[in-house]
Amino acid sequence: MRHLNQTCKLGRTTSHRRCMFANMLKSLITEGKIKTTVPKAKALRRYADRMITLAKKNTLAARRQAIANLMVRFNKLSSKQNREAKEGNTSSYNDDRFVIGKLFDELAPRFADRQGGYTRITKLGHRIGDNAQYCLIEYLAS
Repeated sequence: MRHLNQTCKLGRTTSHRRCMFANMLKSLITEGKIKTTVPKAKALRRYADRMITLAKKNTLAARRQAIANLMVRFNKLSSKQNREAKEGNTSSYNDDRFVIGKLFDELAPRFADRQGGYTRITKLGHRIGDNAQYCLIEYLAS
């Protein structure tokens, strides 16, 4: 019996689920909204709201916790990638390094006066192929 176990397993192992949610959170933070299935969105909402609450603290410890939860990798840039970064072109390398900045500098001030409920799930119907219920999860405007 699974008494007091709140985690939605979604048919995945722990490491797979952790990586999947980290990738979905990074996409949600950078894009503002993503399309996914309803069970994944409902499970992701829990982590997305926690990230905003963590970002509202705006301490060094909170930044380090966010980096750990989002599994952000600060790989060294090559000279070519460094040159392109100075020009503003980020398409040739991993943009994980900008996720934390956007979370703490843009999203946290946007929700400064809000006490919770930072995300919205809108159902879009059923997906063609496997007929899974599809939805849009997004951060609220303010």
